[in-house]
Amino acid sequence: MAGEINLSETSENISRIIDHSKSANRKSICFITGVPGAGKTLAGLNIANERNITSEGAHAVFLSGNGPLVEVLQEALARNEVFEKKGTKFQVTKIQSLTKTKAFIQNIHHFRDDSLQSKKPPIERVVIFDEAQRAWTEAQTSLFRAQKKGIADFSMSEPEFLISVLDRHQDWAVIICLIGGGQEINTGEAGLSEWFSSIQFSFPHWDVYMSNKLTDEEYTNGENIYSGFTKKQLKVKSGLHLSVSLRSFRSEKLASFVKAYLDLKPHEANVLHDQFKDVYPIAVTRNIYVAKEWLKSKARGGESFGLTCSSGAYRLKQYGIHVKSQIEPKTWFLNNKLDVRSAGFLEEVATEFDIQGLELDWTCIAWDANLRKEKDCWEYKNFRGTEWQNIKSEVRRKYLLNAYRVLLTRARQGMIIFVPEGDNTDRTRLSEFYDPVYEYLIECGIQCV
Repeated sequence: MAGEINLSETSENISRIIDHSKSANRKSICFITGVPGAGKTLAGLNIANERNITSEGAHAVFLSGNGPLVEVLQEALARNEVFEKKGTKFQVTKIQSLTKTKAFIQNIHHFRDDSLQSKKPPIERVVIFDEAQRAWTEAQTSLFRAQKKGIADFSMSEPEFLISVLDRHQDWAVIICLIGGGQEINTGEAGLSEWFSSIQFSFPHWDVYMSNKLTDEEYTNGENIYSGFTKKQLKVKSGLHLSVSLRSFRSEKLASFVKAYLDLKPHEANVLHDQFKDVYPIAVTRNIYVAKEWLKSKARGGESFGLTCSSGAYRLKQYGIHVKSQIEPKTWFLNNKLDVRSAGFLEEVATEFDIQGLELDWTCIAWDANLRKEKDCWEYKNFRGTEWQNIKSEVRRKYLLNAYRVLLTRARQGMIIFVPEGDNTDRTRLSEFYDPVYEYLIECGIQCV
């Protein structure tokens, strides 16, 4: 109930901002923050659906650079409409329904390419951008267009370009950015600073509405990204932060626990774990078969479950976990557990790139030697050829840590962490790579099964 109230309050705040922008002919950009599972994506979809009123000149679109998320959302909504309207006079085919869902749920890269082909204002007045902190930098956008499109003269970051597209409207427009902290996991992701620098230097006439949590280091990485704004332009609203998890009433403390765990604060993690361990189980095991049976024993009725691991987990083949084998997201997430391609069959594994922004009821996180614990710090590794190599780049280290942050926050009901025992006859899977992680989980209060 608290989560629904929180979500409703945020949606009402956004509706007021849109209505004000329309009546006052203003251009506005809003930044919504929220804990993992708080419903940022749901809030964005609700706004896109409610504002998708072409006749009133307020067409809206939900954008994301997360391909699996877009694919799963489009497929899920289409399947649901076909099922609900089956046997009625409003019956639709799967193709008809997909055409409709693809109109208001789009991949940001497709939207960008369409906008480059025309200099006219887009039909959309309201654009919701999910996981906006993952928008591409100028360098990444330019590289992509040079390599994939053969265009070498593109000189804008994704945030700057998206704002410029909506700025083509002569009167009003609204961009809503959904922001997750510590979620950047891939090369070329700009983070929050790119949005604010683009507004400050290229679009100072836009009004900025931001959550009161957007100053936290979790979102700014310690940068002072607001110094160039006036109080008149920058409006802080507490109602733009989703503080309560909708993913599960059991997991409201989970994000804080995961942060403490990854920040190597075992005492704090232990205290936080004590607050929810009876209603949100977390377990650890050294046996992959035990992990799979644990998932099956916990899931009730139609509850979903599946295996996840880091995209760099190359040395888990021994346990039947082949990270290079690509899943089809819509099939993995939406098909029933009798389908060998589904999550519930426990044969195919999803990485942080497949599951970011999505969730299951129960998950198993398979932990590999790419993130190791050495005394009071993490060691960051990348597997190349036949050897583990050190990751020296601070940015790539952050991406790896965030990959595990994503994996550890994908379950609604609970999770089990599989930490291999290792094999001292294989120099790439030595016990010393895995034992400290297992021992640290126990130190944080996680029970072994």
